[in-house]
Amino acid sequence: MIFYFSATGNSRWLARELGQATGEDLISISESSSPDCYTLKKDERIGFIFPIHGWRPPKIMLDFIAKLSFQCDNGQHYCYAAMTAGDDIGRSVDYLNKALGRIELHTHAAFSLKMPNTYVGLPFMDTDKPHIVQAKKQNSEELLRKYIPRILNREHGIVPIHNSHWPRINSDILGSLFVKRLLTDKPFYVDESRCVKCGICTDVCPTDNIKGGLGFQPTWLHADKCITCFACYHYCPHHAIEYGNKTQHKGQYRYK
Repeated sequence: MIFYFSATGNSRWLARELGQATGEDLISISESSSPDCYTLKKDERIGFIFPIHGWRPPKIMLDFIAKLSFQCDNGQHYCYAAMTAGDDIGRSVDYLNKALGRIELHTHAAFSLKMPNTYVGLPFMDTDKPHIVQAKKQNSEELLRKYIPRILNREHGIVPIHNSHWPRINSDILGSLFVKRLLTDKPFYVDESRCVKCGICTDVCPTDNIKGGLGFQPTWLHADKCITCFACYHYCPHHAIEYGNKTQHKGQYRYK
């Protein structure tokens, strides 16, 4: 069983590749009605796949795990994490394992893939140039072909993990600031001259935080649900959504 979250498609691609290789069910946590008790088959693998947000697992994944429970047949359940990141992942595995400890799980293996950057909420952060996008995707595809047999064989460790030189500073300090200050929808607004009221932003929001739909101009709910995944921004076909002055003249990206 593979639980995954994806906003702009990088982790969805990874989840589908792993699901096809392992033959295990894919569960999109943003589309599941509720994390009721899932029934595991004997010796079934458990995978958690997600992008890195602020050098941590995204809040939506940690919230999902907090409500997760299993009904298990006898057997040993190999647990692994597969992460996508524009750069490094900090101490994301530690944060994931802390959350999994509540349900008596711990990752036996983890790996990360560098995929095209999607976070554009700070002045110095933008999407990657086309040649970097292509290079990251090609390298990740090659690495994944090496990792899949190791998951199938239930190997421990796997790696490499894309760590920084300062994982605690990134995850603990900067990650804390990210959660407290940057998980907000307040800067989002619509350029009315470009918005065609197509409703795509409302449809792709993983937390149902945008009021709108076809024929309506979108508005954000300001209900502390936004995880600044920027799906609304990246999927807008007319680049009509901005995040304050942080996204003006920046690129868009979604996995194709």
